Amino acid sequence: MLVGFGKNVREWERRHFASSHSASLNELRPSSALERAVSPLPNSLMERFDYDADGPTNEMFSRLLSADNKVHFAGDAPERNLISPIPPLRVRTESYTLHEKQKAKGDSGFLSAPTIQAEVHQHFPHGLTGKHILSVDMFTKEQLNYIFNLAQTFRMYVSKDRPLDHVLKGKLMASIFYEVSTRTCCSFSAAMQRLGGRVIYMNESTSSAQKGETLEDSIATLAGYADVVVLRHPSPGSVLKASQHCRKPVLNAGDGVGEHPSQALLDVFTIREEIGTVNGLVITLVGDLKNGRTVHSLARLLTLYNVHLRYVSPANLKMPNNITKFVAGKGIHQQEFDTLEEVLPDTDVLYVTRIQRERFESQEEYDKACGHFVVTPQLMTRAKRRMVVMHPLPRVFEISPEFDSDPRAAYFRQTECGMYVRMALLAMVLGKC
Repeated sequence: MLVGFGKNVREWERRHFASSHSASLNELRPSSALERAVSPLPNSLMERFDYDADGPTNEMFSRLLSADNKVHFAGDAPERNLISPIPPLRVRTESYTLHEKQKAKGDSGFLSAPTIQAEVHQHFPHGLTGKHILSVDMFTKEQLNYIFNLAQTFRMYVSKDRPLDHVLKGKLMASIFYEVSTRTCCSFSAAMQRLGGRVIYMNESTSSAQKGETLEDSIATLAGYADVVVLRHPSPGSVLKASQHCRKPVLNAGDGVGEHPSQALLDVFTIREEIGTVNGLVITLVGDLKNGRTVHSLARLLTLYNVHLRYVSPANLKMPNNITKFVAGKGIHQQEFDTLEEVLPDTDVLYVTRIQRERFESQEEYDKACGHFVVTPQLMTRAKRRMVVMHPLPRVFEISPEFDSDPRAAYFRQTECGMYVRMALLAMVLGKC
């Protein structure tokens, strides 16, 4: 029978715990192929713990605490960072190593597609984390490169059907539109959902705005539900005003005839994707340049590049003076023309905008502005073979549907680029990339 079996352990004598040269450890355990001597418990340790005593447990702790230099508290040790820093976003696009391939293979034995590891990081080089996106004037050339490179990576992942739904998992976007929208509203929603986030919606016609609730109160309320707010409003400067009442990042989705920063970003990204560069190009803006917020933002953003700007519009719809002065102040060459035929032969990017009916006070005034500049296959025989035609859409009559099959018609590819740019913006503003 083993020693102590069925006995009261309180009655054990100290000799069972002390070392004895006469008692062999082999008697207490079965033989093993790994036989080796076991060091006996030191007498000093046995004297410190009185196992025969039936006193309370805290008596032993009191003796432990009274021993000098034997017990160390956390406060006595130098401070150390016990948590490894979380790495920034790393996008793996090259091929796996053999070791990584073996790790990536699951039980099925098939190699899973590479994924983007997007973790919270305290410092990002782009500096847009937690920032409002209100105007194109806030961007630097380095930030544009960061946005476009990330958008290009997202585009590649989507085209190859690789997962991205972990990037913004658990995040919520509030989509607030006081004006109708198709592309901006849907592309922001698609961008958020492709990255794993969710969307809540509010519009003027079905919200408490019908009861007289102010924009500021609506924004403050929705900010409590969401992590980021996308806002469109018909009044210039309204998004800036709303951002002052919102503790979450606000993205300007268009404020009347003011600005549309995300549209300008996707426009420049499209030019880069279609032609390969932005520098050195002749870019012609056509249509309602007075009320078109897309061309206002685009002209300002293009001042970060070495371009030549040309304007073609009806006499009463010219580019506003504040825009032309801003462009001139950046040293960018700009010129006004009366007809498309004059500018087409040298144009690299023809950016067409519609005549905006909602900005006119009367139908008669609108009708006078229409029909002056229409892109047709016949007209485009004057243009370069290697150039692109862009349009923020919707179009009405300014581009003939017969031109859609021309490879230079980039406007539907342009709308797709918008989703990738907005994916990049959301990921960066929310601190995930």
